[in-house]
Amino acid sequence: MNGDNYYFGDSVTMHGGRGNTGIVKNQTAPAAPAASPELQAAIGELIVLVGQLRAQVPPASAQAIDDSLPDITADPDAAPQERHRALMAVAGIAATVGAVGQPVVEAVNKILGLLSS
Repeated sequence: MNGDNYYFGDSVTMHGGRGNTGIVKNQTAPAAPAASPELQAAIGELIVLVGQLRAQVPPASAQAIDDSLPDITADPDAAPQERHRALMAVAGIAATVGAVGQPVVEAVNKILGLLSS
């Protein structure tokens, strides 16, 4: 096997020290799958419910809801731990206002169920 060469992955040979541009991969990341229509509908429902809830909570809680919404409505495959944290924050706020917040808690539970399946 003397003289046999085996290469796996990228191999770069450069001669000289000028004009080197590095490796050009010409590759793209695979497209993320779109959220299911059921998940999109559940998130839309939650947004409506949270809008109604927002008027029923103190300003600090309303700000926490506002801070959480971008993570809830973002791409479903992006930072799942952030989405979970945001959903739990909204559910926690909803739980503190009693019966008014119950539909929001139920909507959050539905979304969490859809995300885990």
